[in-house]
Amino acid sequence: MQRALIVAPRPAPGSAAQRPRPTSRPLAASRRRHLQEKSTMTTPAPVHRIGRKAAALATSLLLATGAGLALAPAAAADDAGGTLRMPITGIGIDSLNPFLAYFAGSLDVFAGIYPALDTVEQDGTVKPYLADSWTTSSDKLTWTFKIHKGLKWSDGKPITAEDAAWTFNLIMSNSTAATANGSLVSNFASVTAPDDTTLIVKTKKPQATMLSVSIPVSGIPIVPKHVWEAHVKDLKNYKNDSFPIVGYGPWTLTDYKPEQYAKFDANKDFVLGAPKYDHMIEQSFKNTDAAVAALRSGQLDYVSGLNPTQYQALKGQSGIKAYEQVGNRWSGIEVNGGARTRDGKKIGTGHPALGDVKVREALARAIDRATIVKKVRNGLAEVGGSYLPQSLPQYAWQPSDSEKFGFDPAKANSVLEEAGYKKGSDGIRVDPKSKRKLEFRLGIHSDDDGDAKVSTYLTGWFKEIGVKVDIQSMSSAKLNADLAKGDWDILMDSWSTGPDPTYLLGIQTCSALPDSKGEGGSTDSFFCDKDYDSLFLRQQSAFDDKERADLLRQMQAILYKANENIMIYNASGLAAYRTDRVSGIVAGKANSAGAYPAQDSFHQYVNATPAKASSSSSDGNSGTLIGASAAVVVVLAAGGVLMARRRSSSDDRE
Repeated sequence: MQRALIVAPRPAPGSAAQRPRPTSRPLAASRRRHLQEKSTMTTPAPVHRIGRKAAALATSLLLATGAGLALAPAAAADDAGGTLRMPITGIGIDSLNPFLAYFAGSLDVFAGIYPALDTVEQDGTVKPYLADSWTTSSDKLTWTFKIHKGLKWSDGKPITAEDAAWTFNLIMSNSTAATANGSLVSNFASVTAPDDTTLIVKTKKPQATMLSVSIPVSGIPIVPKHVWEAHVKDLKNYKNDSFPIVGYGPWTLTDYKPEQYAKFDANKDFVLGAPKYDHMIEQSFKNTDAAVAALRSGQLDYVSGLNPTQYQALKGQSGIKAYEQVGNRWSGIEVNGGARTRDGKKIGTGHPALGDVKVREALARAIDRATIVKKVRNGLAEVGGSYLPQSLPQYAWQPSDSEKFGFDPAKANSVLEEAGYKKGSDGIRVDPKSKRKLEFRLGIHSDDDGDAKVSTYLTGWFKEIGVKVDIQSMSSAKLNADLAKGDWDILMDSWSTGPDPTYLLGIQTCSALPDSKGEGGSTDSFFCDKDYDSLFLRQQSAFDDKERADLLRQMQAILYKANENIMIYNASGLAAYRTDRVSGIVAGKANSAGAYPAQDSFHQYVNATPAKASSSSSDGNSGTLIGASAAVVVVLAAGGVLMARRRSSSDDRE
């Protein structure tokens, strides 16, 4: 299939800049490059399908679980085109409603089943998807997209510009619909569809990030108006779980069982080229060790979100390729400096002392980030500082020596002492205003072994400065529910970004706070700063790369000084796949340190191609290992036995 694609203007090609590794809500928009007039033509790669069946479930795995393992339903005609078997990204799927969800597992699903206006290649170039072309007015306040003719939703209804206009307008006018992606349209003045193939977006100010707004995974998915308009009145409760789900993308979601699996069929008429597999099953695992066991046994083709121990154990194994990606996320702690709504109403049960920037500074100075990188990440990370990770070196910022809140317990103690926080007889400091001890709840993900390790270090370091920590291990669902209500003091968290940081930066704006009823919003720490918001709007309008980079660094400096999001490390992405079962998973070339560019699921799952199955793996049960019972699988690695541990939340924007 060929499409003549006239694109004007679009970002100029450029490589995904990387830097060598020294020693992580989907997520964000595409990299914005300097816009220039250019025409392109793309020819999707020929589709090759090779039949295969999954390997039989190993008897040792059945014995290890002590219980039967659930099997996902075998894909129809599995021997005709094959089934791609992947894990559900991160901690799972929080919702199938694209207006509400922000877990990476959900974003992967939406990227597969709903279209976007354009796509972003790994090198940062923007290419058409629903829109064949786009132009801007001379004042750069009006964008006109020409929508591809003849495309149809999976129920046969035509896809038109009105679907895109309706989607954007709903997010602009409905606070519930704006929950996940409201910040991406905050500069929109109006969106109209004068005819079926023309979409016109008018902005309040010039918006250089327009081509970042609607892209797969991390942008706004376009939904069918004729399906969704009936659910607007009860949008916050609509589950979107009538299968097959009406959409358009490389895949159609045909079945989903929460905490078990999601099943997809390939869209053979996909405009950008059909997937090379006929089916895909994404499986849920309670921990990454269980997913690694499934990879080893042949029940999975690919696993991401590996911890360093798993990564090292898989390296060099026959039939498996373990690889490192340039880190695209931050991991650290969020500090509740004062949970509130957009209109300033205080909510939640956060400790009042955390509203004092001096207390937050002391916490930042008490953390030995280098030790965590060495002990927890085995050196597969960078010491945290920049809010934007090493995958975006053109925007990343680092504090100067005079600005840095480096590891300095003595300085942390003096900061607290000078601010009036005196130690009691038990060694715990007391807030001079509220008279409460500096005893803080530290929420961690119960399904993340990295959180558990880091929190142990934090407990000891904070104790040295007169701060007591009560570790509260919670499920991701519970942790996120408490976050939205402000019922927490400190949380471990991790956020990723795509080629453009618009979304990641947007969650720190005042508009990301919940509404007056305490609902909606995408904030992670209730951070709100007028100067930051002003810079955020300015960077959206900055068409010059250098100007925008300077604005983004100013924004990061504000975040750094506030210490409401304390960066601990920027982890490298670690993943592995079965070379005897799949190819095409990894795009781009490794840098001098051996790290590949950050990968995104949309392109990975479309480019994945069946490899010729070996004789030892072509027979047996075509069912797929899934379900909660998989959490207790024993993993044989490096001649020893590794008990199941969890490493998943690093793949989520939560």
